[in-house]
Amino acid sequence: MKILVIHQVPYRKIGYDRGLDHDRHEVTYIGHPHRMADLPDGLPARRITLDPDEDLVAGILARTSPADGYEKVLSLSEFGIVEACHVRRHLGIEGPDLAAVERVRDKVRMKEALAGSGLRHPRFAAGPAPDGTLPWTGRTVLKPRQGASSEDVTVHATAREALDAHGRLTDPGEFQLEEHIDGDILHADGLVDGGRLVELAVSRYVNKPVEYAHGTPLGSHQEPCTPAQRTLAEQVVKVLGIEEGCIHLEFFETATGELVFLEVANRMGGAAVVSTHELHTGVHLPSHEIAVRLGLDRPPAGPPSGRHHGWLAFPGHHLAADEVRAVDVPEWIRTHPCLDVLHVLAPDQETPRHITYQEWEVPVFIEASHTDADELRRFLEECTRAVSVRTAPARQVAA
Repeated sequence: MKILVIHQVPYRKIGYDRGLDHDRHEVTYIGHPHRMADLPDGLPARRITLDPDEDLVAGILARTSPADGYEKVLSLSEFGIVEACHVRRHLGIEGPDLAAVERVRDKVRMKEALAGSGLRHPRFAAGPAPDGTLPWTGRTVLKPRQGASSEDVTVHATAREALDAHGRLTDPGEFQLEEHIDGDILHADGLVDGGRLVELAVSRYVNKPVEYAHGTPLGSHQEPCTPAQRTLAEQVVKVLGIEEGCIHLEFFETATGELVFLEVANRMGGAAVVSTHELHTGVHLPSHEIAVRLGLDRPPAGPPSGRHHGWLAFPGHHLAADEVRAVDVPEWIRTHPCLDVLHVLAPDQETPRHITYQEWEVPVFIEASHTDADELRRFLEECTRAVSVRTAPARQVAA
């Protein structure tokens, strides 16, 4: 099979060689220089590198044609699934149409598609009504329609304040307004094959993703999946017409136990979702997604760990770029039985100025596990209070 891979997710996160036989198939990777640089040197594949500032789709279309004989286009990034539609159309390859992709990419189209389904979701609006109001008055979230990692998401005390902020945006058409829901946020990660949910694990966030953007640590831990949670995931897959690939579903659990849909992406989750899912279930999600999308047999699953796994990331994007980073991780954390791996960024390594959950880019990243989900949560919550990441005078050193 001749396969074109739009390479956007770090190679170490996907491990393409685990799910794709590069000797059996003719594989071409295409992408921007910073991403192409992380391909293993010995990988038997063709490489096409775009110009650094070149538009992704325009660059791919200029360098490919139907005569190349590609049979499949593989894109595993949330920021590439729309682009992959245009590339497939250019190459004459069948695949999800643009409307289907927008239902899992555009948060307004997504919730519009839920109308009449019975699935509860926050009230939302692409913009104010003609009279300049919203159909609710309380706390309101302003977020990009196609954003990720809670980038540019703000929470306002009233609908009026959110509308005022919306009116100050340079491009308000790229944003949506959403009713704030009180409750815990959970994420469900799994795999869809032929429109059927065949794999699922559920995790509960430690702190909220929107808080991470402002410097609060964020993590999550797995817990037993309830029938109601699985039913919600199955309904979302069916109503939105998701046919194949990974899903990363986020939803609320209110104080009364009601589950409220927040959003879903047709890709694997970030941070340590892939590694913790494999430890917990034995399923390496990227390899299974590659098999499903290419029409190949899914690889065998490994043995599950018998433990619940979690992660915790301490951000560095909000720290002053011209000051020394100081990190303090207490000794009790380093020796705690829940701790599996502790990543601490080298003092001289800069943290990216953009939001990232990558364990090799944030100042501190913790991987942990326990047979008891509640015990694991207690450990992660204690870590959020005990670990310190800050800027400090140059005479202070990072621990």
